[in-house]
Amino acid sequence: MEKRLTRTEMLFSLGFIFMLVVAVAAFLYGMKVGAEETEAKYVPSKKLNAEVAEKDTAYQQQDLVSYYHTVFLPYREFLNEWIAETDRMKMGLTEEPAGKLKELAAMADKQYKEAAKASLPAASPLLVDAHTSTLKSLKLFKQAAEAQAAAAQSRTSADTAALLSKDAYYKQAADYALQSQQEYYSAMLKWGSAVNKKIPGNYEAPSLLDLATWKAQPILVKNKLIADQLGARKLLTSYQPQDMTARIDAFISSGQAAKMKIKTVSAIIDLLLGTEAVRGGDFMSNKARFYSKELLPQLPFFIS
Repeated sequence: MEKRLTRTEMLFSLGFIFMLVVAVAAFLYGMKVGAEETEAKYVPSKKLNAEVAEKDTAYQQQDLVSYYHTVFLPYREFLNEWIAETDRMKMGLTEEPAGKLKELAAMADKQYKEAAKASLPAASPLLVDAHTSTLKSLKLFKQAAEAQAAAAQSRTSADTAALLSKDAYYKQAADYALQSQQEYYSAMLKWGSAVNKKIPGNYEAPSLLDLATWKAQPILVKNKLIADQLGARKLLTSYQPQDMTARIDAFISSGQAAKMKIKTVSAIIDLLLGTEAVRGGDFMSNKARFYSKELLPQLPFFIS
């Protein structure tokens, strides 16, 4: 005969099953709560890490240095040669302007092909823009030189230089050259802002920048403002914006600005340009005097 459970045994079995269900439910609930707490701790950390990663990848010094060596320096070598040769043409010192223009066109083409190989981080859009402006400039410099080379055989070098300065390709090339310079110096300012929060990430000068406001700015802002000034004045120069910055600071420090009752930075720039007082290397000559404690990226033209 089948043995039937007693009432006591039945209650015990039901109680055991109930306790087992409660234990499993408690275990599963504990796992859920633990997972939620862990995720709650992880999410802020993940967000922080993402913010740090974004901060670290935008306008790093290594990107500024890479751009300098792969794009800026070769481009400046070309521009310096272009400026020097066109200056010789203006003075009538170039015996074969047509041949020299062909050389400049070939140099622009070579620099274009080399600069096109450079890869810039998307996280630093100003460097990407500067790279693009440089490539456009080189292509247009080549077209300008080629367009004038054919006609240069029947002209003097001075006439060739005069017509070259009016060439539509040349004017666009110069505009892009100055734009790329503005974008590079703006990228340096972005870098400085990331390193030191007291430095603004961008700075637009008022229409009349007084000397007190100028003197209060860090050199990264001053350099960016000079790059803007050169762009607005459409001036291609063999010197760098920091050379003009140094000459302005030296002029103010000497007391000449006060003596001549000059109130604005633009007026000093006009004076320096009119007297051709700015030279390449002026920054390095005044670095120890004015900028020994200033924040600057470790770029060769700020070091030696």
